[in-house]
Amino acid sequence: MIEVNRKGEVWIFAEQEDGKLSDVPLELMSKGQELACTLGVPLAAVLLGRNVAPLASKLIAHGADKVYLVEDDRLGHYQARGYCHLICRLIEQYKPQVCLYGATPIGRDLAPTVASAMKCGLTADCTDLQIGGHGDPVTKVEHKNLLFQIRPAFGGNIIATIVNPSRWPQMATVREGVMHMPAADASRKGEIIRVKADLDGVTLPLTIEESHRREKKVNLKAARIIVAGGAGVGSRENFRPLWDLANALGGAVGGSRAAVDLGFIDHDHQVGQTGTTVRPALYIAVGISGAVQHRAGMQEAAKILAINNDPDAPIFSIAHFGIVGDLNVVVPKIIKAVRGGVKIESLAEKCK
Repeated sequence: MIEVNRKGEVWIFAEQEDGKLSDVPLELMSKGQELACTLGVPLAAVLLGRNVAPLASKLIAHGADKVYLVEDDRLGHYQARGYCHLICRLIEQYKPQVCLYGATPIGRDLAPTVASAMKCGLTADCTDLQIGGHGDPVTKVEHKNLLFQIRPAFGGNIIATIVNPSRWPQMATVREGVMHMPAADASRKGEIIRVKADLDGVTLPLTIEESHRREKKVNLKAARIIVAGGAGVGSRENFRPLWDLANALGGAVGGSRAAVDLGFIDHDHQVGQTGTTVRPALYIAVGISGAVQHRAGMQEAAKILAINNDPDAPIFSIAHFGIVGDLNVVVPKIIKAVRGGVKIESLAEKCK
């Protein structure tokens, strides 16, 4: 069998808006370092924007060995055509073997645009990435050091591993929150490679006169305690005790996709495969059945307390503690106990 072993850097698209880095490229640095170390190649960040040079040192502190920096006033607001043109030019010049993007609105727009222009594959919404080999039984070619792009498929019922042995670079988007953000090390040294923004002849289709952004109502990723409700809560009004419990615990309120779709809680609070991935110290799941899509976003919580009137609810299979009962009875009792000075750890032990 013929062996094919390619070499090339691992790249991470350093998404930023208004000179502020998104969390997801920093989260990708830990996985990027792991992949680059396995491949024996540098880890590089690709940073495009207007007056974004100060961000390069932050990317290096979080793990980048190189930063490809492209600055131009026309890059002040993201537009796929300009960003795609420059990234494709960088890929053609430096020939990376792996390009990773966050599965954010910008990443989900830019990554397929670049993949189409470069005629290479793209796997969306990955939850894990590994390096491995793949042998083609037809061509008898053994491909070394391929990117294994791992993601849920068929509604989360299976985990698919996708490889792209023939078209490069290998590209994937990764869901926000699934990778651990590495600690910054200000002593790290890296190389900043300034690249001219050659946008001559590139027509940007939009002229942006004003930009308005609304901050998220809640930062679920930073919450140490989350009280989340599902369709079983029954109504928006029935979510009120969950807010009271979260306030008593100093936590945040989350919701399943079903609860969001039913209008019980806003989308900013959604936890799960199509929402936010969280890793709190304590996750209290109230009236949540535990579909795989929801479990994908919260199952790495340090402790999980499930409250459901169905003893066979799938959520109990991953819960550390469980209460089978009516949430309208159970939740007020927990609130009373917490306000009475009972520690949630002691309460959880009693609930098992």
